[in-house]
Order: sequence, then C-alpha cells, then structure tokens
Amino acid sequence: MTWSIDFAPFFSWTVIAILAVPTVILALALILARMRGAVVRILAIAALLLALLNPVVLREERDPLKSVVALVLDRSQSQTIGERAAQTDAAEAALKESLARYPEFEVRTVEARSGNAPSSDATTALFGALAGALKDVAPARVAGAIMVTDGQIHDIPADAQALGFDAPVHGLVTGRPDEFDRRLEVTTSPRFGLVDEDQRLRYRVIEEGPKASDAPVEVQIFLNGDLIAREQARPGSEAEFTFQLPRSGKNILELSAARDPGEITPVNNRAIAVVDGIRENLRVLLVSGEPHAGERTWRNLLKSDAAVDLVHFTILRPPEKQDGTPIDQLSLIAFPTRELFVEKIDDFDLIIFDRYQERGVLPALYFDYIAQYVENGGAMLIAAGPEYAGNDSVASTPLQAVLPAMPTGGVEKRAFYPEVSELGRKHPVTRNLPGSNSEPPDWSPWFRSIDVGEPEGETVMNGPDGKPLLVLNRVEEGRIALLLSDHEWLWSRGFEGGGPHVALFRRLAHWLMKEPELEEEALDAEARGSDLLVTRQTIGEEPGPATVLTPSGEAVSVPMEEVGAGRYEGVLETDELGLFQAANGDLRALANVGPVNPREYREAISTVEKLEPIADATRGSVRRLAGSSGDIDVPRIVPVSGRASADGRDWIGLRKTEETVLRGVDRTPLFAGFLGLAVLLLALSATWYREGR
Repeated sequence: MTWSIDFAPFFSWTVIAILAVPTVILALALILARMRGAVVRILAIAALLLALLNPVVLREERDPLKSVVALVLDRSQSQTIGERAAQTDAAEAALKESLARYPEFEVRTVEARSGNAPSSDATTALFGALAGALKDVAPARVAGAIMVTDGQIHDIPADAQALGFDAPVHGLVTGRPDEFDRRLEVTTSPRFGLVDEDQRLRYRVIEEGPKASDAPVEVQIFLNGDLIAREQARPGSEAEFTFQLPRSGKNILELSAARDPGEITPVNNRAIAVVDGIRENLRVLLVSGEPHAGERTWRNLLKSDAAVDLVHFTILRPPEKQDGTPIDQLSLIAFPTRELFVEKIDDFDLIIFDRYQERGVLPALYFDYIAQYVENGGAMLIAAGPEYAGNDSVASTPLQAVLPAMPTGGVEKRAFYPEVSELGRKHPVTRNLPGSNSEPPDWSPWFRSIDVGEPEGETVMNGPDGKPLLVLNRVEEGRIALLLSDHEWLWSRGFEGGGPHVALFRRLAHWLMKEPELEEEALDAEARGSDLLVTRQTIGEEPGPATVLTPSGEAVSVPMEEVGAGRYEGVLETDELGLFQAANGDLRALANVGPVNPREYREAISTVEKLEPIADATRGSVRRLAGSSGDIDVPRIVPVSGRASADGRDWIGLRKTEETVLRGVDRTPLFAGFLGLAVLLLALSATWYREGR
C-alpha cells in the first residue's frame, strides 16, 4: 500500500493562476505594511486557494511483479555430440529445481534448434531465441538469462545494449575441456564443369584440441557414391585433387577423412562438393544405308538440337555400282571408313545405323571394332528396315555379339499402332509418352515391322500382335537400342496427326548416352525446404522402404509411396542440417539439407570463449558444467539487487526487480464536506478574532 497527494482543481490552472496573482500581491502588501494579524489573513487566503485546488489523498493497492528468468537450452545438432545432450538435460532439471525455491522468479524455458538463425550458415541462434522469449516482457522485469550450450553460438550480439535489457547473462557450457576433433573442409570447388574434362578441388584436414598433430591422414574420395581415390593429407595444409565428371547434371563429390578414436564426432570428417556437369556438344555419327522416305527424320531431329555435333553419311554408291568413272570426277565424298571406325570411333557419343546393310562398304573387321566400342561404354542405335531381315543384314556381321534381337527373316506389312508395353509404362524412355494412355494410342499407325526372335534386354514398345518394336539392352559397359520399323517418319510428317517422335527419340538418345534422369533403376534424394525427398525409379516390383542415414549417424526407415508408374517417393521430415545418405537395395544417393558443410559441424569443440565478452559486459559468468572427469556441477541460484555482481565461485546471481502492478486506488478529497467547511470557517474566524483584539 502506498500514499500520495494529487490535485483535482475546480477551475482550470489558468483561472487559478489569475486568482493567485492578486492574492500574492495582497499577501506581500500585508507583510510590507506590518499590519497586525497579517499572518493569519495570509493563511486564510491560502486556505481558500488550496480549497480551489481541491487536494486529494490517494491510497494505492499494488502487487509486486515477478522477475522473468530466461532459461535457454541449446538443442542444435552439435549438442548431440557425446554426453552433451545428457548434460543439458541434467542441468535443466537442476536449474528448474533451484529456481523453484524463489517465488519471485518467473522461469521461461526456450529450446533453440538448428536452422533458427537468420542466415543460412549460422545455425545456432540462442540470442534470437532469447529475444523471442522476452519480447512481451518489460526490460525492467528481466532478471537475467541462463544459457545451457556447448558455446558454439553464431548470433552473439556485438555489445550488451543490443540485448534490450540490463540483467546478467550466464553461460553453462557442456562438453569437456580436453576435447579433440578432426574435421575436413572443402576450400575451393568448381560449381560447373565439362564432362570428361579435368576439374580441380582443394580441401584441408583440420585438427583441434590438445591431441592435434600434423601426422598424415588418409582421405577417401567418392564421386556419386563410388570410391575413386585414396590420398594422404597433412592436417593444416591445403591439398589438391583432380577429377573428371562422368555425367551431366548433379554430381556429388564426397571426401572422408579417417576417424581418430579420440575425436568427439566423425560427422564432420566428411565434406561434399556439388558440381553440375555440363556435356560438351554431343558427337553423333549417323550412317544411312540408302536414301529412303524417312532418311531425314533422324538428321532433322539431331540437327535441331544445338548441343549435337552431327556427322552424317549416306551410302549412295556401294562398291557394286562402280562404273569406271575416275574418282576426281565424282561429286560424292568417299566414305572415310578407317578414320571414322578405327581412328576416331571413341570420339563419338552415339552411332546410329539407319537402314544400313552389309554391302562391302565396311570391312568385317570394322564391325568388330564397333562391337568393342559398344562393350567399352559406347552407344549404338539401329533403326532397322526390311534389309535387317535379309541376307545382307548387319546381324550376320560380328555386330551380332551386341545385338539385342536376331531377325527371323519375316517382315510384317500391315497397319498397326505402336504401343507402349507393360514394362515400357515404367521405363523412363517411354513412360507417360504423349498419347500413350488412350486405346488405341493417340498417334498415327505404322505399316511395316521386322520380326525377330526372343529379344534380350527390355522391350518397351510392341508392334503388331504384341511383337517387339523397340528393344533396349546393356552390353557390358555400353548400351544398344533396336527399332524394328522404318516408318517412324510417319510421325514426323504428321500423317493422320503424327506422333511424339521428338519426345521418344530424344529420350532414347539420352538413355543411350547414360543421362542420369533416364536410368531404369535409380535413387535420388534432394532437399525440399527442411525436408528430404527420396525418389526411387524402377521397372521392377515395389522397392520397399528406403533407409536414410542422417548427419548425426541415425538410420531412419522412410516408407516409399507410388506416385506414378515406376516412380516412388518418400519424405523425411528433419530438423538436421548436413549430408544425408539414402539407400534402397544396391542403390545409394546423397543429398545435402541446408548449406553445404554447415558451420554447425565445422565448429564442434565446446568453448567458453565466445560467450565470455557478452557475459562480462552484463556482469554474468561463463563456466563449464563438467570437468575432464565428466561429473556435472550445476551452480546454485542467488537473487541479487540492482547492479550487484552476479558471479560467485559456486553460484550465479539473478536480478530482483521492484516492478509492481496497480490493483486499486482510493481517493479522499481534503476539503470536501464538513472538514473543508470547518477549515475555511476557522481561517476566517481567526482573522475576525484577531481584528477584534
């Protein structure tokens, strides 16, 4: 309860001031004239003025407000290392028990997790969490803040004024003082690179702690999940590694340093670099056996792509048509067989034989070179016509070793609609091909197909009576496709509406050249915000759940749901940042959530140094919860007043505030009723009494 006096004048202060001026003049005149009873008269006049001011006695009922204590718990990823999480839990329980003894404190507990920072790389934002917890609290009510953390905080303000309150900040640091850690970081990496061209990456192994040394450390290097090199790196020194990108699109280069038994975590022993591969112009060799109606279909399709360098030869003059005309008088270009199929065959990404037949232009030995080219990783497409079923078929050459189907000698000559097979509905080359979902397909018919025996590989399109029409196969390191009709040109010419020849043949060419997005069996993982999206592509049965290894080392099973023919997806909701590994069967995929090589794991050793400046500026303290033995010692809580020191040997202080809340006010006017009338009558009577004497 508090008492005070207030005024509620009957007139405005201007009117009262006007009345007070002659009153003061009159009082001065009485004093200067030394008139008898002047003092009594002055008091009477003052009583009248005081009555006009209407003094009021206020009696306030106030309740004290509690002081607010912020208990900030660091739940970032680095706090999962070793015993830090257990130490945090133990400190939280002990602090809450100690604070419960003081009813004058209101405790607000807030947990700060990875990813709450304003920038993408500062992932432990305890002071941002502190500001959020105290945003509705007046600065005068803040008793202080206690932070339980490993000391790796990335949003520490530059000065105490930025906190917005004047109260101590204490840090209780988890971990041990003798920690040792080895980590690996990529210092320089290309963002883009040409496929099959040398790329350079620089990295460094760093050791911190009392056990750090400069002894060489083994570093394993993986490219898209495959081990490609082992190197020895000396800690503290920058090393360089040269590599080549095997494919276009996203390539993940992963570096892994050998684990030391004494380090606190192996999580930061890995670092990644994501490099987008750019394929230089694709080199395609197109050999047309003879002029025919669809000859320019392949040429026009390939020439329309600016990323394709096309070499096209049409066999216009086979050897049996020699008529004795001198070579220097011919306008035709001689077919450079040796240069193309011996000297420079490996320069081509794809070889296409369009209705080619063996007529002595290519020696038999050259077909053997072509077969070896495919087996060693090359790609070949055979667009077959009637000649494939004849005596001069390429199937009778050494090329038969890589062909997916052998001709029976029959040729179907009737209208049919090319149809995507059941397998083809799952295959990325023919899946969701425009027009394929209707019956019959929404494209024009073809009128000729070649009969073959039981094919090897994958039949993705069928011809008349369900016979193979488009067959794909892998031959050792290479790939081959066999199109058993020469009427694909009907689609390109728009016959009866045409068909999706561009989509089909571009996908086919890209599959042959091993583009990752067209793999039949593939696993991919990518970050979608803070979640991890796992995608499985298969032409087989349901693949089952994927297993995801998180950056902290936990294995999580992710159910996969079918989202389309041959496509399955699973989502892992996570608050972790770093490199995730997804596996399904024999397939493996890598994805990074958040910034590449996040700061959260680049600075893993616990420290008291970062918090000390702000703690000293607020008269707080920073101390470790555990020593080298690992035993936890939580300081006790002591209330302090004003700007007294809040740091003791075994205690930490929190400021008590004097803030109150008003519950009620009683007003008592001094000149109201008989009391005011009595005072005024007494004052006037005193003047008369004095005058009468």
